[in-house]
Amino acid sequence: MGVSQPLILLIGQEAEAMAPRLEASGYSTALAGSLPEPAAVVLLSGEIGALSIPALRLTMERVPLLLDIVHDSVEGRSECLSAGANDFWLSSAGASDLLMRLRLILQRRSQPLPIKGVLEVADLRLDPSLKRAQRGNRVLTLTGREYRLLVLLVRQAGEVLSRDQILREAWDDQSEAASNVVEVYVRYLRQKLEEGGERRLIHTVRGRGYCLCDRQPPSGKAAP
Repeated sequence: MGVSQPLILLIGQEAEAMAPRLEASGYSTALAGSLPEPAAVVLLSGEIGALSIPALRLTMERVPLLLDIVHDSVEGRSECLSAGANDFWLSSAGASDLLMRLRLILQRRSQPLPIKGVLEVADLRLDPSLKRAQRGNRVLTLTGREYRLLVLLVRQAGEVLSRDQILREAWDDQSEAASNVVEVYVRYLRQKLEEGGERRLIHTVRGRGYCLCDRQPPSGKAAP
């Protein structure tokens, strides 16, 4: 089984010009259109970046955005971050700067945050030290994959996670992206969480993904 290549979305002429070098360095690239959620987005600065960031944030809330700044300066960095980007890259420095920043930002995303103490959402309790989950006084019997998915959902309770995010963070790769594996495991988890007649905590947000929360999901429109 091959290792999937991180997908990088390129927006703007300077960003698109980096495609051959990125692909030679082990990334896959895309320019536009209907795509799976990328690992990161590389943006041209100026008008394209300013217009694209708010629109991208509507559908890619947690995807790192790297905005081009031509000259490295305090003002340039400040404007980049103020625009909503996660980091900047220097187009004047060529592909080497972009490759370094992509490597660092993707490494940070791949490192799970430490989980300390018992996590709680409503009457759901997750004890990472014991790898035990409870709904009220009822201990849940979970497979390793179900537990890993539940940890991801609980750690980011209240956030809508897309199917591609879940595949990237709860699975080792995205080789199963063409299947309904996420939907299947969400259904397994729901069955076990609601086995005692408890109310639903994992909500489907139509067109966006899944959200574990005590109340109505952020979109306000949960699918059945």
